[in-house]
Amino acid sequence: MTETVQFDSLGLAPELLRALTDSGYTTPTPIQAQAIPLALAGGDLMAGAQTGTGKTAAFSLPLLQKLLPFANNGASPAKHPIRALVLTPTRELAIQVEESVKAYAKHTPLRSLVVFGGVDIKTQTPHLKTGVEVLVATPGRLLDHIEQKTLQLNQVQVLVLDEADRMLEMGFQPTLDAILESMPTQRQTLLFSATYPEQIQAIAKRVMTNPALIKIKSTHDSSSIEQHFYHVSDDHERMIALRMLLLQYQPE
Repeated sequence: MTETVQFDSLGLAPELLRALTDSGYTTPTPIQAQAIPLALAGGDLMAGAQTGTGKTAAFSLPLLQKLLPFANNGASPAKHPIRALVLTPTRELAIQVEESVKAYAKHTPLRSLVVFGGVDIKTQTPHLKTGVEVLVATPGRLLDHIEQKTLQLNQVQVLVLDEADRMLEMGFQPTLDAILESMPTQRQTLLFSATYPEQIQAIAKRVMTNPALIKIKSTHDSSSIEQHFYHVSDDHERMIALRMLLLQYQPE
């Protein structure tokens, strides 16, 4: 009989365990159970995991633990340089990730911030000037800040590429290259991707050093999905679709 792994057996700091307890979490998901110890060990990591497997905690918790020695209550922005950068492909995911980081860091002085496009960049600059240890960003908006010199990445110790395959699918390869050039080469890199196309493998070879590799199988079994095809005339498409919806949601 396999013993169930608990968060308190993964080597996490008391402050982080307390935040997990506050959130009602005790048992890690498979990606968390495998990725957290490897990330805490300090090496680079490539992790294959789908959305919804708990990967945000898998990289956020070890990331925060690595920054705990630098946590302080100082008011000076110089005491709060960006030490960890999390890149995500969309603003929605960036917001979700930063909310999780903030929740996990609630019992520490570590600061976090999210920046993304679609809003006036000037509204984000004052928050950056106060200093943050963890920055979550979309690639395009981050490059805007770099070019406008509203932030510096020269003290980044941990880089997380979340949903890396999706970022490449969205055409962010040149942007990622520019961002990587502005960061220290001596850092820990954690790459999370649902798939490993050639572009991902090329990036890994270029920016990672002997990364550990883990792959979590999807919990969704596609073999149980039934597909049906109905050939109907254009005049009847809407009526047929409506009828099928009504049958689907009709109370038993």
